[in-house]
Order: sequence, then structure tokens, then C-alpha cells
Amino acid sequence: MSYHIEIKGIAQPAEPGDGAHVLVDRLWPRGRSREALALDDWYRDASPSPVLRRQYQQGEVSPTVFAVRYRGELRDHPERLLPLMRQVRYRGALTLLTAERDLDASPLPILKEWLLFALQEEDAADREPSSPPCYRYLFEDLG
Repeated sequence: MSYHIEIKGIAQPAEPGDGAHVLVDRLWPRGRSREALALDDWYRDASPSPVLRRQYQQGEVSPTVFAVRYRGELRDHPERLLPLMRQVRYRGALTLLTAERDLDASPLPILKEWLLFALQEEDAADREPSSPPCYRYLFEDLG
């Protein structure tokens, strides 16, 4: 199954095919009201940890190190992706929002990549056959 996940800045207008609009920043954008952003949700847990975000913003880690560490955080805590996975499955589309101006330098491309990976993994697991006890009644007459 294919999933539609977009990445936008908070200043970009909402479009009909966007699906759920979820702000995925740890901090609320200054000077913005919830109504002005037209959000469906604000989900901080999928954003980088405060320590990692601070290190990146202060230039203590390079973009490459940041990406590796953020992927590690997502790998170590897959439960953080579940609410976003539910949104994309329920609505058919998901738009991840950030207050950062440079979307490519934001953590959202990494988050999108991990969301798509997690959704595909879950779909693959659903295609696997069920355990043998589920089919026991089919074979009771053969024995």
C-alpha cells in the first residue's frame, strides 16, 4: 500500500489533499495561535530529544551526526511513531509541519523516511500467514 506523507512549513497554506496536519516540533512556534495553524494535532514525542535538538542548534554536532542520532532515537523508540502511523492510515494522508524555514535541514525528512519504513514493515507483517493453531479446525477431520 502506498502512503501520502507531506512535509510543510507552518506558513504554507493547507490544501484539500493534505490529510491530517500535525505539528512535530518540540517547541510551540512563537507568535502563532493554534487556530491560525489549522492543526489536527501537536505531537512532540516524534521530534528529536531536547538534548539532541539543542546540540544541533548550537552547532555541537554536524548535520550528519544529528541524522544518525535522530534515526537511533526513532529506532530505539518505535512506539513514538504509532500516533502518526494511525493518522496516515485513518486519513489516508498526513502532513508533517514544522516552524523551521529550511525543510530539508529539519528533522522531518528523516521522520517521514522512518514513518514510511514502519508502515511498510507493519504491512509486510500483516501479509504473513497466521500461526498454525488458527487453522487447526481445518485439519481436524484429516487426522
